[in-house]
Amino acid sequence: MSSTGQALVLAVFIIATSIWIGGYFAIAVVARAATRTLAPSSRVDFFRALGRMYFWVGAPALVIALATGGVLAHNRTSGGLIVTICIVAALLLVSFAVAVAQARRMTRLRRRLTAEPEVDSLQTRVTREARTAGLLRAALGILSLALVFLGAFLAV
Repeated sequence: MSSTGQALVLAVFIIATSIWIGGYFAIAVVARAATRTLAPSSRVDFFRALGRMYFWVGAPALVIALATGGVLAHNRTSGGLIVTICIVAALLLVSFAVAVAQARRMTRLRRRLTAEPEVDSLQTRVTREARTAGLLRAALGILSLALVFLGAFLAV
């Protein structure tokens, strides 16, 4: 690939990675603010809308970052590092798919809880699922940052 082509791929990679990582951390900040300021029913509607909108920004950014990262790494000879990057990337994609499905379940569960607040078992499920959601978000963050660091080692 020409140096111009490589520079263009690198620029797209940096932008896509910035959108994925930046969006991920921005959502964490927004989640804290929304949790502190919105009523539970409004919060459910807000996060449903946010999740659906961000999916169409974050998912393509993640796919583009992984694809352009693969193009940039194509001629690298660091076999073990490349394998590790591929494993972490696969784990990230699987975790993201699980997190999307879990977020949709949480929305349905929280809506049900706001409609039936007197059902104690629903509150218990929401609490348990919220812990799972937190673990999934942490895993996504750790895997995303791990890819950035692994990619940096590959680049030098």
